Formats: sequence, structure tokens, C-alpha cells
Amino acid sequence: MSEAKSVRQAFFAQRIPMYRNDPIFFAREVLLFEPDDWQRVALEDLSRNAKVAIKSGQGVGKTGMEAVALLWFLCCFPYPRVVATAPTKQQLHDVLWSEVSKWRDKSPLLKQILKWTKTYIFMAGNEKRWFAVARTETKPENMQGFHEDKMLFIVDEASGVADPIMEAILGTLSGENNKLLMCGNPTKTTGTFFDAFHSDRGQYKTHTVSSRTSKRTNKENIDSLDRKYGRDSNVVRVRVDGEFPSQEDDVFIPLSYLEQSIVTEPSEATAKALGIYRNESGELQKRDTSGVDTISVGCDVARFGDDKTCIGYRINEVIKIYKKYNGQDTTWTAATIAKLYRELRELYPEYKEPIAVKVDDGGVGGGVVDQLRSFQRSDHAAYKGMMIMPVHFGQKIKHKYYDDSTTYMMGVVRDLISPFDDAGREKKPEIILPNDDDLIGQLSCRKYGFTSNAKQKVESKEDMKKRGLTSPDEGDCILLVCLPIKTSKKGGNKQEDGEE
Repeated sequence: MSEAKSVRQAFFAQRIPMYRNDPIFFAREVLLFEPDDWQRVALEDLSRNAKVAIKSGQGVGKTGMEAVALLWFLCCFPYPRVVATAPTKQQLHDVLWSEVSKWRDKSPLLKQILKWTKTYIFMAGNEKRWFAVARTETKPENMQGFHEDKMLFIVDEASGVADPIMEAILGTLSGENNKLLMCGNPTKTTGTFFDAFHSDRGQYKTHTVSSRTSKRTNKENIDSLDRKYGRDSNVVRVRVDGEFPSQEDDVFIPLSYLEQSIVTEPSEATAKALGIYRNESGELQKRDTSGVDTISVGCDVARFGDDKTCIGYRINEVIKIYKKYNGQDTTWTAATIAKLYRELRELYPEYKEPIAVKVDDGGVGGGVVDQLRSFQRSDHAAYKGMMIMPVHFGQKIKHKYYDDSTTYMMGVVRDLISPFDDAGREKKPEIILPNDDDLIGQLSCRKYGFTSNAKQKVESKEDMKKRGLTSPDEGDCILLVCLPIKTSKKGGNKQEDGEE
């Protein structure tokens, strides 16, 4: 060991008693991390209390605070165990664990004494008893078996963690110096995270951090969300102000359904197809597209003004927004859809089924449909597998519960992301929505009523605009992506409108 390393480690050993009681001192001197005011208070609370819960808007620096907490506990207490978990592997490995790695690497000392892998960080020479581990929360048993006198659990995006997982975590916290840190957007009004701020508040030190007061957030984006959806809307309450959503009985799709869909873990086959699958060691694996059984495309075409054209697609249960833009003509839009179709065919060559391309056929959307059909006629070999499906929003349909095609499509999405099946049993969301503020705002703000024959009917775009909301372009795009297609008796295909 060089003399400089030896001196640094000796200095650290002398400082540990001070660091142990003062994580702020540790953050500044060891990590070169200067905490925001709320981070400082939260870290102080964690050092003095067993349970801390933090609900916040987006972008306030909670992941940085979690990384500091992890490294502080790991370095300052002998033979600790630190367990970090999150609802998805992407959130755990690509967000939280990479943040831990970043601050470890910034510290000349910690680079010497802590060894880092894709899922473990351990004290050099003490791999088995002095470590932090990244553990996904797919099964309660994954959270069991951790028992040490000195232990810290960090739960990121805690609203999205299922109650059985949280119960398993709480069941391990029986040691002398066991701590729990829960952080996240407050997306739903049930569960352990919600209870920490309500019925179980006496057991926790709680904090609420608004994006409005954070120096890290883009205030123009916040103003834009206020204007589009209103400061009292649930999307602003949750994603900006860090407040739990309010109950709105006339909203067609609850915000909690949407947020839970976003943080759902994709299946192994889908993760492999998208190139995001990690093995047990946390290493990204080679893309494998053999498990793709669903591909579809949807496009909501802008009509005028500030409306956006939005194009999205679906790979198995995962939905993504491909492009959204203002001001381009129908030829540009048709060419962009054709480009996406060719990319999907090239990326997923094993998928031999037709790819449904569902386009809003109202207004100028008819021009996009015509142009796509022209592409198909002029280059049949390239586009023979493209199933072009014109769709009319707001069209009356024969359905037991829904008045029109828009309400039916909203119902399809609501059923796909509902946490309960028709029998009331809990289920995993069947689609994973993109984490897009406008999409979540549009779908969570759309209200509904009943017609004279007691059928549900969501408000139209025009009615939404009268309430001061913007056109639900991203939302309608996802409705198209998710619209089921059924085979007709004549062997052709058509959109499934739910006729009964």
C-alpha cells in the first residue's frame, strides 16, 4: 500500500465516530457531496431514527440522497448489511445503483476500500459480512434472510412496491440498529408507503419535497404542467408537489393505475427482446427477439394549431412513444410511420404476423391512411405485412357498457392496467406505459358521465379543451396502440369495437 493510501485510510478510521453520528459531515468530506436543505434534514433524521419516509415530486435529488445514505451506513458501521430495492430492474440498476457507483467513484478513499460489482458493493476483505446488495422486489422471499444488528433497507419508488414485499422487509427489521428508508412519488392511496404518512405516521420521520422549491428542477416544465392540467390535478399533485392523489369519482382512469403500469417489470422475454434483460449478476444480456408475440403501431394525427401528431408502438406488453411533433403534413407522417414499420420488421425478424398500423382517420388523418395504402401498392414486398386500420374516434358503437369508440378504447386501456381482474382478484398490469408527463396527465384527467341509456361516455377533445386542457394527443395515440384487432369471418381483419 502506498504511503498516501495508508495515510488516507488512517485518517478515515479516526473520523468514523464523527461520521457515524453526522452523515452530512460524511457526505461533504468523503463523497464531496453538498446536500440540499431537505437532503440534509432527511439524512439527519435517518441517523437518529429507525424509519424515514420521503414523498416527493420528480427531479428533486432523492436518488442522490439514497446513494449518500447507502454509502454512509456501509462505511461507518462495522459488518453492516444494506439492501437496496425498487419495483423494476431498470430503476434499481440503471438509476439507483449507478448513482451509488457515481459517488463511490468520486471519492478517492471509497475507491480504495469499497469493491463494486453490478449487484454488490463490499468492504475489501469482507465480502461475505460487510456489503450492500441490489435486490429486485419480485418475490417476498427475496427480501427475507437478511438479519444483522446493523442493517439498512432502502426502498426506491416505494409506492410501486407490493405490500407482501414491504411486509417481508418490515419483518426483518428487528436488530439493534436496523433502519428503513422509503422514497418515491406518492402515486397511490393504499399500501405501506401511504400508511407511513397516515395511520402509521407515529412510527416514521416523514418528509414531503416539492419540485417547485427544489433548485434542481426545471420550473418552465412545472409551469407547463400547471397550465395544461391545473395545479389541483392529480398529475401535478403527484409529480410536482409530492402529494398523494385526491379521489376523483368522475375520472375514467385513476392515476394510481397509470403510475403502477409505468413501474411494472417487463417479462423476461420482453426484456430480452428490448435489450434490457439483466442476469442475476446485473449484467445486460444480448438481445433475443425470439419471444415477441405482439407488435402494433398507433398514430394520432394532428389537425391544427398546437395539437401534436403522436406515433407509438407496442412490443409485447411494453408501449413506447416513437415520435411526437407539430406542423408536419400527412406525407411526412405517413413516411415516418412507414419508417417505423420497416425498423420493427428489421429489429424483430422472427415475428411473422401482420403488424397492425392503427391511424386516427378523422380530419386530416384520412390523408395519412391514403398515403400508407399508396406505399403498400407501390412496394408490396416491403409493406405486405402492414395491416392498415383507419379508426374513428367518438363513433357510436353497440356495446353493453360503452357509448362510443373512444370510451371503448379508454375501457380497454383501463382494463389492461387495472390492478384487479373481473373477479376482483389482484393482477399485474398487462401493459407497461411510457413515463411521459403529458400521457399520464391526459389519461388521468379525462372525465366521464352516463348517457340516457346508462352507458359510460368519456368527454370529447372539445370538452377537454373547454376545461382548459390541451388535446389528448399522446393519450389517443396509446388508445390506438392498444386497440384490439379481431379476424372477421371472411378472413380479413378489423378493429374490435366491443359489439355485443
